[in-house]
Parts: sequence; structure tokens; C-alpha cells
Amino acid sequence: MKTFHALAAVAEKNVKASATGLGDSDFRVLEVLLHKGPLPVNTLGPKVWLTPGSISFAVDRLEQKGLVKRKNTDDRRVRLVELTVKGRTLITKTFREHAAAMEEVAAVLSKEDRLILLRLLRKLGKGRDEGSEAE
Repeated sequence: MKTFHALAAVAEKNVKASATGLGDSDFRVLEVLLHKGPLPVNTLGPKVWLTPGSISFAVDRLEQKGLVKRKNTDDRRVRLVELTVKGRTLITKTFREHAAAMEEVAAVLSKEDRLILLRLLRKLGKGRDEGSEAE
């Protein structure tokens, strides 16, 4: 937990220092859309650890800033959230800076150690995801 909190503090400080005006949840939403592409709101929320009400509010806020837009699908019950050009430009630059800051923190590990750590963290995450389905 100490390591998690230390890394989370660095990540949060970096996002706040980026002068983008993005908060933590805004950054998480934009980052997921950057890497996963357009997603339905109900799929996006759990990926960024936001409740249904919170994700709707976050998407509204990002839409008002012109960073995302909602898009209708063939299924009228489903609306996708996607990055606008402005949103993609902002999150691409911001994520690049964030990744560089996190790389700097990880520099205490060798490249081999980082690869091992990533593999083990993914294994833990996938194991938890598989285990939570049975609950």
C-alpha cells in the first residue's frame, strides 16, 4: 500500500501540474478513450472506477469543455463516448508527459525488472478479474 500511495501521489501531482485543468477522473476518462477508443458510458464507468452517476457527470463536464462527444449507435439504448480532435490532442500530450514522469519514477528498476513487474501486475489483475466474476 505504501508503494501504491507513493506512485499515486506522483501521478496525481503530475496531472495537476500539467496546467490542463483536468482533474483525476477527467484524466482517467480521456486516457481510457485514448487507448480503448469510443466506449458506451456504462462500459467506461467501471474502467475508470466511477459510479453510473459520477461517470455521467464526468462525461457531461468533458463534453462541455469540447473534449468528448456522445455518439448514437444502431442500438438506440447505447450511446458511445468518443474523443473530439481537441480532446485527443490534449490527452495525447498530457499522457505523454504523465508517462515520462512515471518512467522517471520507475528508473530505479532495471528494464528487466520493469518487464517482470508489469508481467506480474497484469497476472494479478487478470487473476482478480477472473476471481471477481465468480463472486
